Amino acid sequence: MPARLHTLWRVTKEQERARAKRRYERQQANLVRQEAERKRNAQVAAVVVALLAVIGGFILLAGKLGKDDKSAGASSSSTSAAPASLAAGCTAPPAVPNTEGKLSAPSADEVSAVTGKTVVAQLETNCGTIELTLDGAKAPKTVASFVQLAQVGYWKDAPCHRLTVQGIFVLQCGDPTGGGSGNPGYGYGIENPPADGTYPRGTVAMARTDDPNSNGGQYFIVYKDSDLPTDGGGYSIFGTVTAGMDIVDKIAAGGVGTDGVAPALPISTLSVTTETKG
Repeated sequence: MPARLHTLWRVTKEQERARAKRRYERQQANLVRQEAERKRNAQVAAVVVALLAVIGGFILLAGKLGKDDKSAGASSSSTSAAPASLAAGCTAPPAVPNTEGKLSAPSADEVSAVTGKTVVAQLETNCGTIELTLDGAKAPKTVASFVQLAQVGYWKDAPCHRLTVQGIFVLQCGDPTGGGSGNPGYGYGIENPPADGTYPRGTVAMARTDDPNSNGGQYFIVYKDSDLPTDGGGYSIFGTVTAGMDIVDKIAAGGVGTDGVAPALPISTLSVTTETKG
């Protein structure tokens, strides 16, 4: 090969290699740029997802606070939004106060004040007045506790949170939390339980847990003769319904609501007053 041609060929090959190198470098640069863009997009996406999660959390929190505020506001009002159905003669029940008691059991003097005496209690409900006659001779501690809770307004706006319609027929009331676990802050033992476990219609007795000393603020009204277990000591009978049993009957006739526990036709205690007789 002539020297000049050899030189030209060498130059051409070097130029081609240079061009190939430049192409390769451009390709690599493009790959690097694309990878950087991919990473940047991934980072942006991650940031967006994180922001959405934070925003969603704020929205959820705001929603919860809004519900709490609404509930708190409603509890100070006389009524809440009307439920789907009400028993005849009933008004919409107030919002559940959802309060826990922080009281002490009645003193010996307070128990003595009702011992051997009759106490008449007026339960003002959103469905009318239910009158109870309480027996201070047979259940003085229970009656003294009932009088105390009435005087401090413990049951204001408290719903009757439980209705039983099979085997045992009772309407259970007296829990300001509305959930069935509230108490006034104290408990006491069983008084005047029927030995045979028979609770006639119109009986007013205390509800409790398995602990025989857990009588507190929850009570039940028997709307149909019932037999309750005597294991553990039975339940304290402390009074009878002497007026307004028709109100209990129409609530019971409505059956149980969708939760399977509370009455379908709501009833709440607006206030309770008591008068001790000689």
